Amino acid sequence: MKFVLAPDSFKGSLTAKQAATAMQKGIQKIFPEADFIQLPMADGGEGTVEALVDATHGQFIETTVANPFMQETKARYGLLGDRKTAVIEMAAASGLQFVNDQTKNPLLTTTYGTGQLIKSALDHKAKKIIIGMGGSATNDGGAGMAQALGVRLLNNQGQSIEKGGGGLAELSTLDITEIDPRLLETEIVIASDVTNPLVGDKGASAVFGPQKGATSTMIAQLDKNLRHYAALIKEKTGKDIADYPGAGAAGGLSAGLLAFTSATLEAGVKIVVQMTGLIPKTQDADFVFTGEGHVDFQTQYGKTPMGVAQAAKKSNPKTTVILLAGAVGEKIEELYSLGIDVILATTPGVLTLTEAMKHAEENLARTAENVARLIKTQQHFHCS
Repeated sequence: MKFVLAPDSFKGSLTAKQAATAMQKGIQKIFPEADFIQLPMADGGEGTVEALVDATHGQFIETTVANPFMQETKARYGLLGDRKTAVIEMAAASGLQFVNDQTKNPLLTTTYGTGQLIKSALDHKAKKIIIGMGGSATNDGGAGMAQALGVRLLNNQGQSIEKGGGGLAELSTLDITEIDPRLLETEIVIASDVTNPLVGDKGASAVFGPQKGATSTMIAQLDKNLRHYAALIKEKTGKDIADYPGAGAAGGLSAGLLAFTSATLEAGVKIVVQMTGLIPKTQDADFVFTGEGHVDFQTQYGKTPMGVAQAAKKSNPKTTVILLAGAVGEKIEELYSLGIDVILATTPGVLTLTEAMKHAEENLARTAENVARLIKTQQHFHCS
């Protein structure tokens, strides 16, 4: 019997690798002779670098960059096993972990550090760079990233504009003559399932600004600034990124990458599925276990378990896909027609969030064991 274990991280409690190990620990108690393949997964957000480094036997590279407030911090990214592909999570340099309720302010936060990570990947001779968009603290349209890579954003006095989404109001001249020439030879892939445009009611500022600390007044200002920025980009490069689907990801970092590089957009989970070899590895799998911290009807929109389920069913329609989650929310019945066969919560009764996260590993292992017991019972039933 073959089990493929392909969970996402259980945010705040287990990495994807720890989750896969917990699943195997539980199942192995019942099926000690079974074949197991652990494939820690991600969807372009948190855990993507770790999942792909593990899957390809790559390495982590740590470097000093600027955080969203231009203070020095350490951040890491992955160089995959082929030594030609780098994987960056923009949040490593420009994420919400650097702000709190008192300091978060998208008028001030910048993606400059993400640009420095891209530059480091170029220094390590990467020919392909995958950039995950999740968890940003920024709303600068990727302006800071562009500045780190040599784009000059100047005010009407020829001086560099202030960093952050607020600084774009001063933008008068956009000079791309000094952009890092290595970008022309590098494939850039934006890993994101966000389809929001850069501006407007469904744009970066209106939809994602509030979680980054934007008030209604700030949202209007940020959106106006991004419109101005997009107009100058169109004038200078010919690229119209204002209403481009997905340009609003990570506070418009996606727009900046589309504007100043040859970047393409791709769903994060599809990239991870491809690079981990999930499809060939599930061709002869009897059971595929996946999971995440919280599952509900939104899981179908680009989340890891849905990507895993659909890839597994494409590879082997007879395989059974089992989703284990720390918490189960609304309308999960919508997922059953899309490739997931079983959904179970791992929490034993009513627990506080703190308790559930503290015992996530043992709860996951126990639930996987109980599923394995049920599988074994069914085998006996069919054999008798």
